[in-house]
Amino acid sequence: MSSLNQSQKDRLMSDLHAVVAEAESLLRATAGSAGEGASELRAKVQDSLDRAKRNLHDLQDAAVEKAKAAGRATDHYVHENPWQSIGVAAGVGLLLGMLIARR
Repeated sequence: MSSLNQSQKDRLMSDLHAVVAEAESLLRATAGSAGEGASELRAKVQDSLDRAKRNLHDLQDAAVEKAKAAGRATDHYVHENPWQSIGVAAGVGLLLGMLIARR
């Protein structure tokens, strides 16, 4: 997932949540279907959904932890190097100003 930007990751997480919710709705809607095959299939699908939900939750937890770690690292760097941070911010601001002015 490292090649995805944050908005793509957020969209993927949202899409996965929607798929899980729809699959759970489908299982509830077909709960009255008779037959051993249908019951067995529903059980397998439910197991897969439970596993997917656990994995999705683990993925979300890992993403939150990575974001917190990045924030802590940035905070530490800015506190250790305040003048360099101000210089970088000023340079980025100047560059953005020049790009906006060209349009």
